[in-house]
Amino acid sequence: MEEVISAEGLVKRYGDLTALDGVSFSVPRGCVFGLLGPNGAGKSTTIRILTGLTRPTSGKATVLGHDAEAVEAKARIGVVPEASNVYEEMTALDNLVFAGELYGVPRDERRSRAMELLELFNLSDRARDVVVGLSRGMKRRLTIACALVHRPELIFLDEPTTGLDIQSARILREQVRELNKGGVTVLLTTHYLEEADQLCDSIAMINRGRIVALDTPENLKARVTGSRIVEVAFSGGVDEADLGGLPGVTEVHRLGDKHRLTVGDDSDIVGEIADYARSRGVTVSTINTLRPSLEDAFLKITGVNPEEAKKDKEPQRQRRNDG
Repeated sequence: MEEVISAEGLVKRYGDLTALDGVSFSVPRGCVFGLLGPNGAGKSTTIRILTGLTRPTSGKATVLGHDAEAVEAKARIGVVPEASNVYEEMTALDNLVFAGELYGVPRDERRSRAMELLELFNLSDRARDVVVGLSRGMKRRLTIACALVHRPELIFLDEPTTGLDIQSARILREQVRELNKGGVTVLLTTHYLEEADQLCDSIAMINRGRIVALDTPENLKARVTGSRIVEVAFSGGVDEADLGGLPGVTEVHRLGDKHRLTVGDDSDIVGEIADYARSRGVTVSTINTLRPSLEDAFLKITGVNPEEAKKDKEPQRQRRNDG
């Protein structure tokens, strides 16, 4: 299968800081490829190299058969940054026409292409509205539309649904699926592991500058086999350390008002939890056995709790030196 992205041994250093440490992967044409990892793991640096915004210290990155920094590669990709970068003082239509001009779309095609994208992203009724008055979800859709105005073969989506409400995020995910069905290859970064599970054909997990797993979502989840996931909520306070000491329990993580326990397949965990609750004078409010999720696989492979992973931002030094 034809590769649209090839990363070979990418290393990026900033003085004593190693942001990437031998990153290698490839992305076949026509897929949705996820790049997942904690903040500071190297995702943004990898994207900046692949989009030609920074050079690796060593290693090689090719995009659509060209060096990632080559004009020939940049002309055939679309890039959607984490923060929407549309011009808020302009209308939605004018933003798209201007993006068409920047990307070299012929003058006589810009307006028709803009109207086509406004229709595609359900924004045609807001075409002449100034962007500052649009919702966050509409601005996000407009940002993606602007990156598609020149009909790129490959699009990079950096945290596309961050900060969106549930409905807007659902709409955006559906539009990503439609883009992919139309032949656009997508490289996606996201902290929402359920989103990656729904959208991606293949996923690379990166941690501390290295690829630690590369497989399909289902194969990654299969790595958690040999154990069960039990989610339990109690009527009163309980000690997390005590739960971790129950027979058969290997891991405990608190999620809101619930605790998620990883247990061995042969463990009588329900009975153990019931006995524990009685001994503490509390009752079990809910208990559910879950199939392993991509979040469970992420935790097992990286050793990082997905919720905690969102809190640590990439070093500002790294961001400043990436330009």
